[in-house]
Amino acid sequence: MALDPVFEPITRRTIELPVALPTGLKLPHIAPTSDTMLDHTVRRRLTPAGFPENVLGRMEPLVLQLARIQHGSPLAFDLLAFDSPQLVVFAADHGIADEGMSELAQSMTCEHVMQLLLGAAPVSALAQLHGFDVTVVDAGVASHVTLPEDARRKAPLLLRKIGYGTRNLMIGPAMSQIQAISALHAGMDVVRHLPGNVIALGDEGVANTVSASLLLSRLCGVPLADACGRDDFQGESLSDSELQQRLEKLSAGASRHRKALGPLDALAALGGFEIAMMAGAMLQAASERRVVLVDGYVASAAALVARGLVPATADYLVFSHRSAESGHRLMLIHLQAQPLLDLGVRLAQGTGALMAWPLLLTAQALLER
Repeated sequence: MALDPVFEPITRRTIELPVALPTGLKLPHIAPTSDTMLDHTVRRRLTPAGFPENVLGRMEPLVLQLARIQHGSPLAFDLLAFDSPQLVVFAADHGIADEGMSELAQSMTCEHVMQLLLGAAPVSALAQLHGFDVTVVDAGVASHVTLPEDARRKAPLLLRKIGYGTRNLMIGPAMSQIQAISALHAGMDVVRHLPGNVIALGDEGVANTVSASLLLSRLCGVPLADACGRDDFQGESLSDSELQQRLEKLSAGASRHRKALGPLDALAALGGFEIAMMAGAMLQAASERRVVLVDGYVASAAALVARGLVPATADYLVFSHRSAESGHRLMLIHLQAQPLLDLGVRLAQGTGALMAWPLLLTAQALLER
């Protein structure tokens, strides 16, 4: 009996038919973190005297991953150290929203960005609690982000706008290949200028879960009906017939880009500016041996692209939680990732990543005893 395609290895087609990347795309070198001797040493330190192995359950692989990330020198590994943790939220609009693919008005992207800048978003409270510096990046919001003159800004806004939202993928590619490359490079540049060795990545953008589902379907061979559920449309008022109509429309749109099979081509055809910048941020952070806290569904779609471009990136990605979107479970299966939390959160903006942060502090404390 044939294996369900949901459980087949990720990007099998890409492995069989490698796609040449354009010369304009400059990818950083990322060193794999595999270290058998380090794993043995850390396991011995983790296991309490008189107890069998693996008594700490899923905390053990987290500690091992963090130790591998931070053990990049010939010196003996000592302790985990987290310096100047950063939260970066990339915001952009999507042309596919013109097709009524979200119950939210597109203007809500700009409004949510302003909430982040004013420190009024839920993730702002978590960032203050855990000592994260917050940076908001305008990757392609469809309007100018303008705060009132008397507003007290709590987070900086970086203007890296590639365009005023992507194009409607029902008509043509969401972005050109040049725009996709520019967005990847912009994400790398943002991380390059931030301090610290921990970076949490979040997103903001109306209809961006639809792009995440399309990328999951294209890069992993998941049927669109499985990848895209009611939650992906950012509203729960859809009837079965309305859901089917939207799926048929998306299927027709995706078929226009059926030749876009590789991670870069699929990103350009079906993705978003914020997804591209997050992928670039992951590549740069991994090249600098930073811990990368991946937020929810859309950030995981960026991880799918980044891993497709440079497979070793996966070693540096800590998947914070499983969100409520139906496709996220399938995406995590293909990424071979076990999320730290499963709370049904789908707020994005890095909220789930900062909720999981105490588990990384727990991993640090376990090696300090």
